[in-house]
Amino acid sequence: MNNGGKISLKYVSTLILTLLFFCITVNSSARYYPYHGKEPLNTRDTIPKKNFPAIKDTVVMDSAIIDTVPFVSDSARQRVDTFHIPYSKDSLDAPIAYTAEDSVVLDMPTKNITLYNNATTKYKNIDLSAYNIRMDQPNNLLLATFARDTSGAMIGRPKMIQEETKMESDSMVFNMKTQRGITINTFTQSGEMYVMGEKIKKISKDDYYAYRGRFTTCNLDTPHFAFRTNKMKLINQSMAITGPVHPEFEGVPIPLYIPFGYFPISQGRHSGFLAPTFDVSSQYGLGLDGLGYYKVVNDYFDVAVKANIYSYGGYNLYFLPEYRVRYRYSGHLYFVYQNTKILSNSGKDPYIENTTYSLNWAHQVDSKAHPGQNFSANVNYQSTKFNQYNITNPTAVYNNQITSSISFSKTFDDNKYNLTLNANHNQDNLTGLVNINAPSIGFTAITIYPFSSKDFVGTPKWYQKLGIGLTSNVIGHTSFYDSVFSFKHLLDTFQYGMQNNIPITLALPQVGFLQITPGLSFQNQILDTKFDYSWNDTTNKVDTTYQKGIYVANSMALSLSLSTAIFGTFQHFGKNSRILGIRHTMRPMISFSYSPDLAHSYYKNIQITTTGQWENRNLYAGNVYGGFSPGVFGGISFGIDNNIEMKVKSKTDTTAGANDKIKIIDGFGFTGSYNYLADSFKLSPINIYLRSTLFKNINITASTTLNPYKTDTLGFQKDEYAWQNGGGFNLGRIIGGNIAVTTSFHSKPKDPKKEENDKKNVGRPDAHDHRRTTGRAKLYQAKSG
Repeated sequence: MNNGGKISLKYVSTLILTLLFFCITVNSSARYYPYHGKEPLNTRDTIPKKNFPAIKDTVVMDSAIIDTVPFVSDSARQRVDTFHIPYSKDSLDAPIAYTAEDSVVLDMPTKNITLYNNATTKYKNIDLSAYNIRMDQPNNLLLATFARDTSGAMIGRPKMIQEETKMESDSMVFNMKTQRGITINTFTQSGEMYVMGEKIKKISKDDYYAYRGRFTTCNLDTPHFAFRTNKMKLINQSMAITGPVHPEFEGVPIPLYIPFGYFPISQGRHSGFLAPTFDVSSQYGLGLDGLGYYKVVNDYFDVAVKANIYSYGGYNLYFLPEYRVRYRYSGHLYFVYQNTKILSNSGKDPYIENTTYSLNWAHQVDSKAHPGQNFSANVNYQSTKFNQYNITNPTAVYNNQITSSISFSKTFDDNKYNLTLNANHNQDNLTGLVNINAPSIGFTAITIYPFSSKDFVGTPKWYQKLGIGLTSNVIGHTSFYDSVFSFKHLLDTFQYGMQNNIPITLALPQVGFLQITPGLSFQNQILDTKFDYSWNDTTNKVDTTYQKGIYVANSMALSLSLSTAIFGTFQHFGKNSRILGIRHTMRPMISFSYSPDLAHSYYKNIQITTTGQWENRNLYAGNVYGGFSPGVFGGISFGIDNNIEMKVKSKTDTTAGANDKIKIIDGFGFTGSYNYLADSFKLSPINIYLRSTLFKNINITASTTLNPYKTDTLGFQKDEYAWQNGGGFNLGRIIGGNIAVTTSFHSKPKDPKKEENDKKNVGRPDAHDHRRTTGRAKLYQAKSG
């Protein structure tokens, strides 16, 4: 038979027999009688001959009827003979689709079809694959076996899938009509139970019998634990019933028998006991891990309680609740209590005993649940030595930094106002130091224009561009060592602070080539601690004291800034050059500002060395906010920003005016200030920066700080510029700097056209490829008389 054959021999013979039967039926003694206003007579009733002429033909017709179908009036009735084609006893009620990579062999005398090499068949909801599959059509049987390669390895082990049931065995015999079958050395799964049997008999869609079976919930080829029985009945997705059964661990049978076993199998979330796993450790001894109970409280909440028990006396307790409401929120809480008892390596004590704990809470809100509002939490807190004795996660000992975060954010009035609440925690397991930043509250109001009308027409007035903003932050902070933790110590070390920033801006119209921008800024800080410093002649050190309370620090600044842009272009590169021009853009900025000295009240000048050095120290330093800089500032802030770019002819587009712009340097320049009201150190350090991009992917940023003042022999700064008093050409000292190179890599996006062409070419053998192609055929049900 041809590999691509579509119609079997039985189908052809059935068609011939059908046509023959139809011809015989038409030429039989069937008769039609006209209707004469009475109920039609039965064909077996006696017909009065006086009402009909002599009939010699096999079809009797009334003289008024010219067609073989008697139809004389609307009320006439027709009697039509029917015939039935009987089905063959070996016919199927659905087609079978099959494939094979090697060959498909049809044995005409036995009506068997054999598939070789990666054979597959599909009948209704049954998918069968194996190296060798034989279809016995007269008996409606499918027989599947494996083969061995040259090294003796098994290939093409039979696999059958029927809806949610999957079976894998050495050989299978399956009756397609009765849905029964027998398998040898079979492995299957029902729910969370894995079953292996030397011989399994399938008697219906969901019922199985197993001989010498092994079942477990461990998914390994050689499970850590299992139960053994000689007889077992398995009802798919429902239960397993066994005869005498005994457990085994790591393949070692335990001589503990029970006369019978009942093991429920249910789908989805369901309450029940959690089977343990066997563990061996040289430090902890023999152990059972994961022994516990799982409880489904409702559709949204469940909880698991587990324990690890070890032979040396140690144990771990786990409390693991979890909750989830779809499209709203989800989370879990993990609490672990470790009572550790392990062998000691010191020899002083036989065991090392320790008690540790760990708490983890995670919560996430779906962004669609409350638009404009979000809440998330990831809390981790544990004993310092918890990871050191965590046997279930050996790599946890290398994690010495534990962090937590809780955040809430909400926007109001069409995103005009934004509120954020945060809490953070950091823990160092090496030092035992715990830092907690809570609460951290932020409130931001976007710039509002109080003098601007809601519905104005035309150009707004200059005073209507007056804008006022607000940014407020509240921070709480505490630090302590977990070994000395107490609630009183927590309150003593707790610090808090608040900062408010109110900027007032006015955007004036441009005057010629200058952009003039006036501004007013007010800052306020509320602190809880004030420090005091004094020189101690006895110890030759600075003594520090502090006092709790509520303290306020303020700062205000007035500014007027002028900015413009200057362009320069060089275009003389010749006719044959791809370079069309280089443009240099310079943006100078100068700002006049004044800030009164509102911080002099919390600065104190004290002696700090035995040689008589004095320092003006901030009494608010050490708070979450450190106050403001002292002194009156009335000076000039200046800066120049530059960028250089080049225009070249395009390589890909030759049309007129098709040019490319290339940025040589994105930006470079410097910033600084000069306080003409200060009594010393009027010039600030100069900040120099550079930004550039290479090959459109590599970003380079660099910056440095130049201090223009000299220092004395002790390293203290003197009010003398570096270029004064014979210093020569010296702009100052570089006191800091950094350089960063960043880039990003990503895979090339898929070409949709190429992918579509590849799909079209799938299955097309090459003209020069003489390998055997896959044979595909379909076996249809047969009907014969």
